[in-house]
Amino acid sequence: MQSILKDLDFCFENILVKIIADRNYPEIQLAGLSVGPFEEGNEYEVYYWVAYELVKAGIAHFREDDCLDATKLYKVQWKERVQVAGQISELSEDFYPRLRRYLADIKSEIAKHPEKVQEYEKAKHSAWDIVNSRLKKIVALSSSPPQPDQIQKKLTCEERLIYSQLSKIINAWKGQILNFEGESEARWPAN
Repeated sequence: MQSILKDLDFCFENILVKIIADRNYPEIQLAGLSVGPFEEGNEYEVYYWVAYELVKAGIAHFREDDCLDATKLYKVQWKERVQVAGQISELSEDFYPRLRRYLADIKSEIAKHPEKVQEYEKAKHSAWDIVNSRLKKIVALSSSPPQPDQIQKKLTCEERLIYSQLSKIINAWKGQILNFEGESEARWPAN
């Protein structure tokens, strides 16, 4: 499963994202790829891994709509808590990769800004709360009859993976636990 999650993360690193140039910057030549030139204030679409490096270098910033922050994280947490039993809210397909990077970014800032410890702890707590809440729902869905596509569409790739694995394990277990070799149906009490 770890290799599948790494593959999903690799795919995320290679999605196209939008950035806004913070300053003018000439074209950058990479092995087999060129990006730019950048003009301050203009929006550009580049691979996530390129965007991340441009942001680190102070050349550009991510659009606010595309960034995960404390407010957005708490909103997801709240939404998960108010869901009716048996329902699961829809998350963006790239929620978990963005969440991992958001937590890593806050954690990396702690050395320079010790006051970020509290923000990091709150964000980590919210993240665990979201994961645990969704996992409980996925376990319940996995042990139920097969779910319609509309429910599965609300799951991220990572969640569909665990849903699929759990469904197989639970269905195999149910089949084995209820399989009595040599027993006839006549031996079961009539209702």
